[in-house]
Amino acid sequence: MAAGNSSVARQETTGLAPADIKAIQQLKQAVAQGEHWYLALLQAVRLWNSTEEDYKGRHYQYLIDNEAFDWLLLAERLCKEISMLIPLEEQINLLFFDRPPLELSKEEFKKLIGSAKYQAYLNYLYGVFMERLLILTIVEEIRKRKRTSGVTTGGNSTDEAYQYLYSESEGELARRFRKEKRYPRRRSMNLGEFNEFAYWLFKRRLIRSDKSRVASDTKKALLALHQHLERRRQTPHPAG
Repeated sequence: MAAGNSSVARQETTGLAPADIKAIQQLKQAVAQGEHWYLALLQAVRLWNSTEEDYKGRHYQYLIDNEAFDWLLLAERLCKEISMLIPLEEQINLLFFDRPPLELSKEEFKKLIGSAKYQAYLNYLYGVFMERLLILTIVEEIRKRKRTSGVTTGGNSTDEAYQYLYSESEGELARRFRKEKRYPRRRSMNLGEFNEFAYWLFKRRLIRSDKSRVASDTKKALLALHQHLERRRQTPHPAG
């Protein structure tokens, strides 16, 4: 699903594309016939064709910039089609805590959703999730440095983190982002726009920063991710 080789077509109407109808039909049929709902869901993800849609008053954008695939958002959408057929606890753990009911290897997951969508999922993982995590990591580094030096007031740690990573404040970058995307000026962003903003920041940082700086920042984000996963591993399942 990388740019220029996307298996997903743009769909902005409330009507479903034929491939999406097929995905939902096969999902329902597979679960009704006893296949594990998570495996059936991943196969439906592979069949799904729309990059975005409007459904029951909500706009779903599954593919950001034709490159980054938010697979959990599509999983949420598909779960609505079979919500009465799957355990609520397992659904909550997947959608809210990214805890799937079955442990699959990377290769198994890739095979089920398809290579194109898997590559686009990696783009989302590194370009959206990791970028947001990097920002939070730098903000915490700045706050820790201030606490260590006895500074308790003054300055905006979030803006300082944006200055460090992107050489501009968050507000300035948000204005540039909206102008480039031709979005209306607003005081806040919804989650979908914020994810798109994060991916825009990620690509901007890769272009404007030298390779050694990018590698160093990526290492910080990976360390933070490792610590996050370790904490999650040690935490009991919320619904369990």
